[in-house]
Amino acid sequence: MNLPNKISIFRILLAPAIVASLVYYHPERDWLRFLALGLFTVGVVSDAVDGFLARLQRQQTELGTLLDPIADKTLILSALISCSVIQGLPAWMRIPAWFNLIVISRDALLVAGTVVLFLIKGRWSVHPSRVGKTTTFAQMLVIPSVLLGGPPAVTTPLLVAAAALTVLSAALYVRMGIRALS
Repeated sequence: MNLPNKISIFRILLAPAIVASLVYYHPERDWLRFLALGLFTVGVVSDAVDGFLARLQRQQTELGTLLDPIADKTLILSALISCSVIQGLPAWMRIPAWFNLIVISRDALLVAGTVVLFLIKGRWSVHPSRVGKTTTFAQMLVIPSVLLGGPPAVTTPLLVAAAALTVLSAALYVRMGIRALS
């Protein structure tokens, strides 16, 4: 197993630590919010590092093309869902359910589409688009904004922009899937 794939696995393993930090958060233990933010930031930075290393060292593998999006989704969804459903979090640290519904629906659509393509074509291929990468980045920005207690004037437009990009990328991936079936 190459280093980029090990880094992707490391990112997956960060998710439970982020969730635990948020589950045990309390205003008297405010440091846990910063721990969650720090762990999430390490995950985001390591995402860039593993992609850079894979390209630089020509270590792009089929396993890596599977692990990388799984690591991204695990990291993002664990933080988003935690900030939506954990009852002990203050209101300013909450992510609205509508946002998570959009993100989860898009991801479920992508997984279902990949499975359909695999069943019909006998192979799978993951090629993130620029819009898809921008969407992931926008979703990643939502989490620090919320954990840092960003004002609604910043957080709300960020949520709306990330949601719009999520819907757009879903539509583009559906279009790509339809073309791949033709």
